Amino acid sequence: MGTTQLETVPEPKYWHLKAVLSEALDSDFAVGEILPNERELAARFGVARATLRQALEQLELEGRLQRRRGVGTTVAPPRVGVSVGTEQHDWPGTAGDAWQAVDCAVGAPPLSVARLFAAEALDEVHTVRRTRTTHGQPVAAELLYVPASSVPDLTSIDAPSGPARARSVLRELQRLDLEGQDRAVELGSARADDAKELDRLPGAPVLVVTTRYFSQGRTVAVSVATYRADTCRLTFGDSGDVQISHDGHRQAS
Repeated sequence: MGTTQLETVPEPKYWHLKAVLSEALDSDFAVGEILPNERELAARFGVARATLRQALEQLELEGRLQRRRGVGTTVAPPRVGVSVGTEQHDWPGTAGDAWQAVDCAVGAPPLSVARLFAAEALDEVHTVRRTRTTHGQPVAAELLYVPASSVPDLTSIDAPSGPARARSVLRELQRLDLEGQDRAVELGSARADDAKELDRLPGAPVLVVTTRYFSQGRTVAVSVATYRADTCRLTFGDSGDVQISHDGHRQAS
């Protein structure tokens, strides 16, 4: 990145500096690369550190940069496109699914999730925990709730615990005929467990995507996926897919 003169620019200095830095991120830095420290950057561009911080904050809001504890400011990967379409899709865990199974527990679901099922007794629900990464960075965490009645042939012999158990639940779920799904997206704040999973501070903004899967005329599974708001953007269309955006152009959601 080269030095530039900002004294005669009519717009706010930090805004022009943001544009200059954005161009440099495209040409001079790779995803995940650590930027020079604030003192060096401020000296290089001939601006006060307060001006530099304003520019860096804007780039972070736009998903261009990530500030990681103990690491510094790094170049962010392309944002994940979260599609909110309603077209019938596939079960979780099918071919091409970008999520990784982490664990599986059995117990009653939260009341907010239980309300999304029909008036069934939900004393035993398999809760599959999955994560999603891009460029080696966590971007989303998911809890998939599957009542025991949805996977009646699942036994402890299949896999007693851990990722293997989670994959067994997913395989049994795929035996059902998927009749449809609906999806809702809302802005929320990261809970302590989500924040730890996503390498964020508790209370950081997140996108919460809740999906209900229908089969045999009823809700047979509910997914609650939490996406980092700083690395994800909403896309609207007919597809219900969640895809990684590979282009270098990023926009604020």
